[in-house]
Amino acid sequence: MRALCWVAAGELGVREVPDPELRNERDVIVRVRRSATSGGDLPLLSGRHPLLRAGDVLGAEFLGEVVEVGPGVRRHRVGDRVVVGASVACGGCWYCRQGRHSCCDNAHADLASADPAWARSDAGCFGRPRAAGGFAGGHAEYVRVPYADVSAFRVPDGVDDDRAVFAADAAPSGWLAAEVGAVRPGDVVAIWGAGAVGQLTAWAAVRRGATRVLIVDRYEERLRMAERHCAAEPLDYRRDDIAAELRDRSGGRGPDVCVVAVGAPPTRSVADRFGGQHADRPDALREAVHACRKSGMVVVLGGTAGFVDAFPLGALTERRLTLHGAGRPDLRDVPMLLDRMARDELRTEHLATHRLPLARGPEGYALFRDRADGCVRAVFTP
Repeated sequence: MRALCWVAAGELGVREVPDPELRNERDVIVRVRRSATSGGDLPLLSGRHPLLRAGDVLGAEFLGEVVEVGPGVRRHRVGDRVVVGASVACGGCWYCRQGRHSCCDNAHADLASADPAWARSDAGCFGRPRAAGGFAGGHAEYVRVPYADVSAFRVPDGVDDDRAVFAADAAPSGWLAAEVGAVRPGDVVAIWGAGAVGQLTAWAAVRRGATRVLIVDRYEERLRMAERHCAAEPLDYRRDDIAAELRDRSGGRGPDVCVVAVGAPPTRSVADRFGGQHADRPDALREAVHACRKSGMVVVLGGTAGFVDAFPLGALTERRLTLHGAGRPDLRDVPMLLDRMARDELRTEHLATHRLPLARGPEGYALFRDRADGCVRAVFTP
């Protein structure tokens, strides 16, 4: 079968790879209908991820049709149209029973080789190197889905593929940000990053009752999209004094909740990260910490590298802020979001700004990486 693979530093290619096979009784094989680029892919594009290997298949967000079912699968049948959550989780460990599928103890693809920068592994994930917990991703004609009863969800009739594919990761990530940020009616929420996840965080904040949602970016197309589709107030950091605007629009206090959804810088080697010589400098995070009101909440969405430098710890402690990390989303919200899509409450197809065949996958990723031609997400069809 054909798949979009990492080939070498800065190079992707569509290659022939072995067809996936059932390995466990709880597996299904899915024929992919849609797959989408993701901000979590950006560190992989540089080729500097220490665990990446040539031939690794990318793609964390995908949707397709079940074509083969393991004997232990109960919820799915051949022919079902399913969206597959980005996290791979067993459904039975302590974390899964608490609804924290992204922290699953059992679904990491290669626990013995887990990246030491994160101290211990989280759940598995599609489209990541095996030693980083990953499984072959969805930028392919077919995908093996482990623990399918836990991580695959039937798409309601009437919800088209371009809408439903965002229930895999982007929409649950936005909902998670608003949830862990404890957004309440009357809150003012500020979001750094107007990509797909930032926009869907704005949508979730409005649904949870936020009075004002402000979104910070420098790409006019994304800011206009966030204003039109998510009721967010756009702020362009090239022209606006962000700190002053956030104070003025929040009664002088600062936003109640600040969300950093700017994606990930390129991942460096483990040695570099532990050596501290090339630590990331999180400008958006520092700005969010300084902007947030006293005793407010700062949420950092997933995709960040292991270590950061120049973090304003004094501001965090003196102003009694709560800092909450949120990596890959849990799976429990996917059915709710699909239901909202079916009721037309959640519309995401506008985020698929570029639709390309998988054979043009490298071109789609270049558009996505460079934010060229107004690209928010590129969506591929095999």
